[in-house]
Amino acid sequence: MPRIRSIKGLEILDSRGRPTVKATCALQSGASASASVPSGASTGGAEAVELRDGDPSRYGGYGCLKAVSHINGEIKRKLSDRAYATQAELDRALIDLDGTADKSRLGANAILAVSIAYARACALEGGTPLYRYFAEMLGQPITRMPRPTVNLFSGGLHGGQQVAIQDVLAVPASAGSIRQSLEITHAVYTAAVELLAVRFDAPWLTADEGGLAPPVNMAEALLELAVQAIERAGLTPGLHVSLAVDLASSHFFRNGDYHLDGKTLKSPEMIGQLRDWASRYPIVSLEDGLAEEDWEHWPELCERLSPGTLTLGDDLLCTHPRRIEKAIHSNACNALLLKVNQIGSLTEALEACRLARDAGWMVTVSVRSGETEDDWFSDLAVGWSGHQTKAGSITQSERLAKYNRLLEIEQELSLPMIPWPLMA
Repeated sequence: MPRIRSIKGLEILDSRGRPTVKATCALQSGASASASVPSGASTGGAEAVELRDGDPSRYGGYGCLKAVSHINGEIKRKLSDRAYATQAELDRALIDLDGTADKSRLGANAILAVSIAYARACALEGGTPLYRYFAEMLGQPITRMPRPTVNLFSGGLHGGQQVAIQDVLAVPASAGSIRQSLEITHAVYTAAVELLAVRFDAPWLTADEGGLAPPVNMAEALLELAVQAIERAGLTPGLHVSLAVDLASSHFFRNGDYHLDGKTLKSPEMIGQLRDWASRYPIVSLEDGLAEEDWEHWPELCERLSPGTLTLGDDLLCTHPRRIEKAIHSNACNALLLKVNQIGSLTEALEACRLARDAGWMVTVSVRSGETEDDWFSDLAVGWSGHQTKAGSITQSERLAKYNRLLEIEQELSLPMIPWPLMA
């Protein structure tokens, strides 16, 4: 039974230059491991609370010294020189110590950093890869690799809000491996850079997750550009490369209306717009097509998009078991975007994953816009048998760390990628 010798925390910077939290967990056996946690920009209202300092003289108030102090103080005192039989037991000790429903006292960033550092240290102590440790938590063997969805174009809070919707992603539908997925995506991304240079005669700009941020102000223009980039790469839209779209609709939903491309849409009209896009473009997944509290209309959206397009819940679900149960019972969606830091511990995220899988949903394991070069995400996506990954674009080292780790795992396991199409 692993026994913790010491725990320590450190404030570090994420990919946007904002502070985040790193934790190191040392076991009595001598095994020691660290983990860094990400931070989101487009956050759901039900997410666990990242504890920030609120001191405007440091990082505009985004400092994490309070969260770090909790790791180095209360958490260290509580957990040191104690043994935990399972990851769930360790996580429960952290959750009980915090004592709030949203982890606002100690901070979800502090709790999650310790949770993952402990998992990594236990895997090291047991001489097992981290993805095997995660698979043992799930209780299922690893039989396939997840299929990447890769940021191509970005707007919304990720791309300066030049366009309302947040991301258009390339889905390498014809790829049979992670390696082939990245080769195909590189061809499309390069073609997109060339296309923007020709079309707009301007240097290309990138968003938080490495997606291109073209100077357009209409959502449909991003979809058109994506199709043209696929064709420019010599590939067939819908055959070789499909599209996934993250709308993050809560951010352009005001006073009961959706404000999109200069139009004011009621929920049924918004659903009609999304159904129209899905019929005219090779869209296989629509994320947060409606606002996170527009529960009344999500079942209609899911029905209208099925069976060819996934209705993916992010802000709607916040990787929160209670919200996932509500969505299952109301048929609000059929896919979960799993972000561990939305709920704040590995054990609770695993419960969310199991609920979704037991309901027959697809699970896309996702990073956040503020990332670090830590690569535990890739081990989690493989170990928990995610159907898809969402790790950002194929630029920027904090994104490439995840893809490179997926390549390593693929080489070690020699497993096929999940079959396509997902909805079959």
